[in-house]
Amino acid sequence: MIRAKSFFTSALVLTASVLMVACERPPVISQQVGYRGTGMVEMDNPRDKVKLVKLNALPEASPQADPNGPTAGSLYKNVQVLGNQSVGEFTRTMVAMTSWVAPKEGCNYCHKAGEDFSADTLYTKVVARKMLTMTGNINADWGTHVGVTGVTCYTCHRGNNIPTEVWYSAADPGKVKGFTGWKYGQNTPVSANGYSSLPLDSLSSYLANDGQVRVQGGDALPTKPTGPSGTGASIAHTEWNYSLMMHMSSSLGVNCTFCHNTQAFANWSNSTPQRVTAWYGLRMVRDINNVHMTPLESVFPDYRKGAAMGDVAKVGCSTCHQGANKPLLGASMLADYPELKKISTAASTTPTAAPVTPASPLAAALNVLGKIFFPTGKADIDAAGSDAIKTAAKALSTNAAAKLDISGFADSTGNQDQNMDLAKRRAFAVRDALKAAGVAEDRINLKKPEFMVGSASAESRRVDLIGIGL
Repeated sequence: MIRAKSFFTSALVLTASVLMVACERPPVISQQVGYRGTGMVEMDNPRDKVKLVKLNALPEASPQADPNGPTAGSLYKNVQVLGNQSVGEFTRTMVAMTSWVAPKEGCNYCHKAGEDFSADTLYTKVVARKMLTMTGNINADWGTHVGVTGVTCYTCHRGNNIPTEVWYSAADPGKVKGFTGWKYGQNTPVSANGYSSLPLDSLSSYLANDGQVRVQGGDALPTKPTGPSGTGASIAHTEWNYSLMMHMSSSLGVNCTFCHNTQAFANWSNSTPQRVTAWYGLRMVRDINNVHMTPLESVFPDYRKGAAMGDVAKVGCSTCHQGANKPLLGASMLADYPELKKISTAASTTPTAAPVTPASPLAAALNVLGKIFFPTGKADIDAAGSDAIKTAAKALSTNAAAKLDISGFADSTGNQDQNMDLAKRRAFAVRDALKAAGVAEDRINLKKPEFMVGSASAESRRVDLIGIGL
């Protein structure tokens, strides 16, 4: 009898342990990020935050170089990018890149020992040029996603030759033995689909190809072509979308409510501003993979390519974010390395038209009219902020039914109560300025400020003006 009780006790303990594997032990902090009753809650585990802070620690910046003097392009041979930098700036950039990408190998990672630095013998040097051009393009052309924070080589590499978070196309398992039959690219748990039964290679469809996102099927028997590249809606199409969303959520360390109101996933006017940023982010990633990565397929050696399809490594949301809702917790390295804001190339002797940034679906219902930035510790609106107020007031004057959401942000580092109070005072200052500009108070909605995790940048000292119904 005693043995039986002991056996059942052990079985219960073992069962409870298995059931609790997927649970997080307290404390887990919940934070409301939307209207009450809508389930807009983000969960934060302090232990995870400690890990993120360590993972996103910034390297020490070297002293700024003298921008004067002869340029690298005029003094050195075969300088195809960064040729307009002074010799001092060029050397500083090369040293920084080496520490970010190849701290163990040093200069020999891109330059063959014993050869002149102008030689292109190693494939890594050719790739490095392309990556520098890509970095400059992101900073110059994709402010709709990276904002003023921008990116550097360190954002993705963090001391590794190849960023730890890249992906390759997966082979479709196709037909399998047994009653399961054709798997349709599903029921193969991998990290990209959150180890679920969802499609295993949604990244190829949406981050390398122009897959149609945000489609939820309502027809049991669709009449139009379905799948990621189809124009029709189906439940199967929705599953491909959800597989992508699993990748995005895990990459940013957030849940669905970071971008969506879970009562109405498809409704843009009920979504958070982050959904707009994500919309542009998807298009930025496609641009990176198609314009900068895929053309390098003939340059990379076979051992650097994917085992299943022989393709080059491509970027996803996790490549930069690595578990944080803002890469490097929102800190910007561009202030220390302004040379990477826009990269010049030897071929760019004639000006070309800037790429046209695609219009966001937000235009129909949700419109970010402006962002007002504040000095540290202050709630005073500067001249640029006043211009944003005037722009918003003018936009509302053209549509009597439109309203304005004031969405503030607060720094999560330091004293959170003081930071939240300061964020509220900034929002009140913007509201009062809008009223002074002629906007009726009943057309202004004050939203609860939200924290910018681990950020002490200008992005955490701002108020967004969001037009509703414009």
